[in-house]
Amino acid sequence: MTDAAPTSLHPGAQAATAGALLRASPLPPLEARILLTHVLGWRRTQLITRGEEPLGRESIERYRTLEARRLAGEPVAQLVGAREFFGLEFEVTPHVLIPRPETELLVETALAAIEHRPRPRVLDLGTGTGAIAVAIASMRTDAQVWALDRSADALAVAARNGARLLDAKRPGGALAFLHSDWYSSLDAALRFDAIVSNPPYIASGDPHLLEGDLRFEPRDALTDGADGLSAIRAIVAGAPERLAADGVLWIEHGYDQAEAVRALLSARGFAEVRSERDLAGIERISGGVLRGTSA
Repeated sequence: MTDAAPTSLHPGAQAATAGALLRASPLPPLEARILLTHVLGWRRTQLITRGEEPLGRESIERYRTLEARRLAGEPVAQLVGAREFFGLEFEVTPHVLIPRPETELLVETALAAIEHRPRPRVLDLGTGTGAIAVAIASMRTDAQVWALDRSADALAVAARNGARLLDAKRPGGALAFLHSDWYSSLDAALRFDAIVSNPPYIASGDPHLLEGDLRFEPRDALTDGADGLSAIRAIVAGAPERLAADGVLWIEHGYDQAEAVRALLSARGFAEVRSERDLAGIERISGGVLRGTSA
């Protein structure tokens, strides 16, 4: 099916092309290119090689609609329904937190922790899109991975991402997606070599919740409705009973929470407690090792 006859950017203007739409757009150039390639089904290089071809009315109207929605604040990832994370393209909906580049540090650190463990068991708490769990599973094909979330809508997105992005015949088997409020629905006998989580850690009154993309993301995935540490406290408190000998726990947290999270880990008996900085120099994740046998 082809577009209707080309239309104009404005009455009396030349026929609209990809190049003209991009030059006229009030959006940042990168965002405009992402939206336009999504509408046209083009690769980004085609915006150059085909940039002066006249476009049909339907394509122009679809682009302008997305452009207006972005100008109103809707996240680009939700507009195109996808976001790249750890080299993989994840489905994104309004029911899940949008994967962010800084969270890749959590994946890298977890992978380093299980590097020498055969068939490691990994637990991702509050999986959302499944980005952390799927990224780890994609790199460690022998890992057995559980991904938990208390949102059924989020789990549905995560399961679709897992099915689409992972080899169905991977040695570690299919990911286990489980509806659970933190550890509550897990088999009590399960023990994990690594527990990872990007929990809601923004304090309820933080003004950032009313700014930018955060306005359109699920509130429960962003804030604990309290001081920003209640979810982290629950994760740290329950981890020793869920970790195998010398298992690790790593948690993403806010820019000013590293010291508090390290204190929680130390108080719960974790050793080698430390924080790691992201590319912006912010202490983004904290974790430690539970020495000896599991509880």
